[in-house]
Amino acid sequence: MCGALASWSDALNLSPTIKTFLKHTGIEVPLICGPMYPCSNPELVAAVSEAGGIGIVQPISLTYVHGHDFREGLRYIKKLTGKPIGMNALIEQSSKKYFAQMQEWIDIAIEEGVYFFITSLGKPNWVVNRVHSAGGVVYHDATELKWARKGLEGGVDGLIAVNNRAGGHSGDKSAEQLYQELSDLDVPVICAGGISTESDFNNALNTGYAGVQLGTRFIATEECSASENYKQAIIDAQEKDIVHSERITGVPVAVINTPYIQQTGLKAGPLARWLLKGSKTKHIMRTIYALRSMYQLKHASLEKTARKDYWQAGMSVAGIDKIEKAGDIVKRFAQNIYS
Repeated sequence: MCGALASWSDALNLSPTIKTFLKHTGIEVPLICGPMYPCSNPELVAAVSEAGGIGIVQPISLTYVHGHDFREGLRYIKKLTGKPIGMNALIEQSSKKYFAQMQEWIDIAIEEGVYFFITSLGKPNWVVNRVHSAGGVVYHDATELKWARKGLEGGVDGLIAVNNRAGGHSGDKSAEQLYQELSDLDVPVICAGGISTESDFNNALNTGYAGVQLGTRFIATEECSASENYKQAIIDAQEKDIVHSERITGVPVAVINTPYIQQTGLKAGPLARWLLKGSKTKHIMRTIYALRSMYQLKHASLEKTARKDYWQAGMSVAGIDKIEKAGDIVKRFAQNIYS
């Protein structure tokens, strides 16, 4: 399939933006396995890339959760697949130590042959400078037009449009509304949120998106290291079961509405809300939330006997009814547009 990429794209008369996205990533299917904390284990990342999409490494998952030295973790993934992988850079400068660590991870990734990066939560200028100088490409998360423009001002090559059906930090707008806002920016725009079926995939491409990013769908796979309880919860959940909690990072995060979530509530406490409004104190409060949630999510998501049913997921749960191999999902989506 890979050798026939150019003739395949010409034969299907794909849009220029889809062709650009495929060129940017070097992949065959316009599909990203989005970075997920704590669920982006090396085997899942590799399986999606091997099938023709692109798996994205989430550095904290790779190191803190799955216990790999970052460089050796990348090399392990490369042993599992010879196809392109990407890396997610969370670039909000919450601390000098974290910022220095992210710089080091990006440099190592480039040295190990990673050339596709997705930036989130900050100004991507410095990442773009590093990556472009090595011949790579940077896409930036955006939930609305103003963040997309800031990313483009920083020189990014494309956008990940995070809509109101996404897991994790979702946006406020529908996929259609968000595409209308971003479609005139002259870069590939990827639909992130609400994609779990071939129909969802086709709808996104027909809307004008250059590709899709899936997260929740890939948690319910054989390769993902999430617990069986977590995977079953995704299978059992419906769209109405997804709620947004402020108690994970300080800003709304999409989770399954389990008894534990109902017990703890969805809103941040009065003191936390006050601190999150301050220009200086919001970074401190987000760091406190991040440190606490990193530990909680790691154990709740991966351990079979976890006491807290604390699971991130997006509204795409509505289209997920079984655990599959990650590669089979990618290939099924691919067949849907190859035929």
